[in-house]
Amino acid sequence: MTFLLIQQSPQAPSPLLQFLPILLIFAIFYFLLFLPMQRQKKQQQKMLAELQPGDEVLTNGGIVGTILSVNSDDTIVLRVKPDNVKLTFARGAVASKLSAEKKA
Repeated sequence: MTFLLIQQSPQAPSPLLQFLPILLIFAIFYFLLFLPMQRQKKQQQKMLAELQPGDEVLTNGGIVGTILSVNSDDTIVLRVKPDNVKLTFARGAVASKLSAEKKA
C-alpha cells in the first residue's frame, strides 16, 4: 500500500489582513495628528468669534494691544502702547487672547 502525500500550497492571507497594518497607520495618524489639529482650529475660531472691546490680544506679528472696536467687516482696531497708536487688523490676525494671569 502506497500513500501519496499531497502537499497543499499555503493559503493566501485574506485581503483584509494584508491591509490591516496600513489601516492601523492611518488610524494612528488620524488620532495623533488630524484630530488635535481640528480641535485647535475650532478653539481658535471660537476665540476669534468671542473677541470684544477691552480684550488684550497678541497678533501673529507679535504686536500686543487692547481691542478698541470690532468692526462688521471682520477687522479690529487695536490700541498699542506706549503711544496709544491705533492700528487696524483683520480679525484672523489675532493669535491669542491674553488672560489676566499673563498680564501680571
